Amino acid sequence: MHRVLVLNATYEPLSIVSVKRALVLLLKEKAELIECAEERLHAARTSLPVPLVIRLVYYVRIPHQVTMAPTRRSVLQRDNHTCQYCGATSGQAVLTLDHLLPRSRGGETTWENVVTACRTCNMRKGDRTPDEAHMALRRRPGRPHYLAFLLLSEATSREIWGKYTFTISEA
Repeated sequence: MHRVLVLNATYEPLSIVSVKRALVLLLKEKAELIECAEERLHAARTSLPVPLVIRLVYYVRIPHQVTMAPTRRSVLQRDNHTCQYCGATSGQAVLTLDHLLPRSRGGETTWENVVTACRTCNMRKGDRTPDEAHMALRRRPGRPHYLAFLLLSEATSREIWGKYTFTISEA
């Protein structure tokens, strides 16, 4: 079944919900339909389009501080599936996570200490810091500041959602 992107009243992405939840929000007039699929849902006396994007009628406050531990998927999403040393964008299976300060030397798995690296660069860097290995980072890693990034990083985004979402590299 389809998943539906929920936008705040200000068109910021908030979450992804099921079609059933989206229809409830639409029928209770808590949201309005922004984008829909060509298919329709049929009931006894009505027919409704399948929602793809809805917008809440009232603004929902987004918390500024969101604490989420970095996962492989979220770090890859933050780094746009690109090696932070050489810029390679090979498949997700070939990309690894690299600790700037290696774990064997006390480095922790934090947003500021983990980057995406291809296997070649990760092997070349080894048990050293980027400075010691003479390898420059394309961009300093950091904690994502946008809540929707964390919510949407776990989902497979639809093409139609592209105009309502953005990646960290574009921000």
